[in-house]
Amino acid sequence: MPDVLPPMRRIGGVVGFLRRNPTIAVGGFLLLLMIGVAVFAPFLGTVDPTALSPARRTREPSAMYWFGTDMLGRDVYSRVLYGARVSLIVGFSVALIASVIGLAIGLVSGFVRWLDWFVMRVMDGLMSIPPILLAIALAAATRGSVQNVIFAITVAEIPRVARLVRGVVLSLREQPYVDAAITTGTRVPVIMWRHILPNTLAPMTVQATYICASAMIVEAILSFIGAGTPPTTPSWGNIMAEGRALWQVKPYIVFFPAIFLSITVLAVNLLGDGLRDMLDPRMAKRV
Repeated sequence: MPDVLPPMRRIGGVVGFLRRNPTIAVGGFLLLLMIGVAVFAPFLGTVDPTALSPARRTREPSAMYWFGTDMLGRDVYSRVLYGARVSLIVGFSVALIASVIGLAIGLVSGFVRWLDWFVMRVMDGLMSIPPILLAIALAAATRGSVQNVIFAITVAEIPRVARLVRGVVLSLREQPYVDAAITTGTRVPVIMWRHILPNTLAPMTVQATYICASAMIVEAILSFIGAGTPPTTPSWGNIMAEGRALWQVKPYIVFFPAIFLSITVLAVNLLGDGLRDMLDPRMAKRV
């Protein structure tokens, strides 16, 4: 019925994709904004975030000090903008490393039956270790650093990815096309690479966004309790930890880094929700 119901015109390109996926658009915009803040922090009217100025301590937000100053006279605006680098580096690094290692473990465990029990018991043991306790132990044994924070959070997140990928692989290895590939003599590495791996990338990508957001929160918690990045490193957790003693009289010291952390985590979660809706056919709005 072309004359009665004319064909609908679809908006293609980037604009059409963003209109069909508004959650991805909003989350991606906010995340790109925070990445831009972190990358171009030296060009956004900042000063040295570690420069001390006792004569200018605890100044209220003003035209000269947009976010005020802390108890040591350091510019809170500069420290918050530079602190975005630590959170983003930790979040992206943990998500990438945990996804790659967890993907490899989940593929092998899910497809090679005789390794499944042993590998999963190891993963269960790792999941029983809270990342905060592991980071505190590392901080006590060594010096606190961003690398130790990334390592501690990654160890706790790898089992989550491995179990997710394993569950997908367990359902895929029973599919007829996998049986046909085995019957024709296709080697196991080739089957895993060509038939299993592509079908695990969508759920793993969504899981990686949630891991990234969780890693940022855990990093802020670790820095807040003194088990994360060194106190001299400007991070949102360190800024909030230093301002908690003056919370009742100078709340802006804690308020601004908390707002930036909340916006960044919200952006990553929105991006993950949008990717889930787009990649999961059961959540699709269009046929």
